[in-house]
Amino acid sequence: MRPAGRPPRCRFIFRWDHPPVLFELREVGFSRGGRRVLESVSAGLPAGATAIVGPSGSGKSTLLRLLNRLADPDSGEIAYRERPLGEYEPLALRREVALVPQLPALLEGTVESNLRYAAGLAGREPDVSRALRLAGLGAEFAERDVGRLSVGEQQRAMLARALAQEPRVLLLDEPTSALDHAARDAIEAALVELRRELEISFVLVSHDPEQARRLAEWVVRIESGRIAGCGPLAEAFA
Repeated sequence: MRPAGRPPRCRFIFRWDHPPVLFELREVGFSRGGRRVLESVSAGLPAGATAIVGPSGSGKSTLLRLLNRLADPDSGEIAYRERPLGEYEPLALRREVALVPQLPALLEGTVESNLRYAAGLAGREPDVSRALRLAGLGAEFAERDVGRLSVGEQQRAMLARALAQEPRVLLLDEPTSALDHAARDAIEAALVELRRELEISFVLVSHDPEQARRLAEWVVRIESGRIAGCGPLAEAFA
């Protein structure tokens, strides 16, 4: 029996019919402004499509930021592909583990200039048309000024910018929270196509369990900074 007050552990147990572990969190804690945001979080996130689900303020976005070292935990440890995250140089890690934030943060200029800037950080020459296509945008968007894009188009441009770096993992922070149903469906369709066409994993933060059901294979539920449960999609929402 788990001792009273101790958060549940949610470790990924390898099986031959499961994908390999991507991130392993061991007793991770994090505070901000004197408030404990995450408390003793232990969870395994396998390769593939994972959703981190919970109400607003539960620590989901903070957990996502820890995965590419936009912040480091106060306690505990995170491993990426069995190597402690602290051993990775942050910029090198972010070329492989790319974060798409909740609010669009495009640079002034065209969509193409944003893609070229991101690819340059990774030392790459971008395939602009391919990145746009994978993000659900037509080639004509390359010359569009970002200030003239709708919110949904900006979100897809952010996704294309991340893809221009050719990452192995995408971290998606509520990528459809500010969108109408049509724009949400377009983003979700782009993500499904990404998984079909590329060998890429993603970790999706969402407050919407239905979105997790549509997009994820593995689910981590978090409440008040603690793990409430995790597992394959069917088990997590059983």
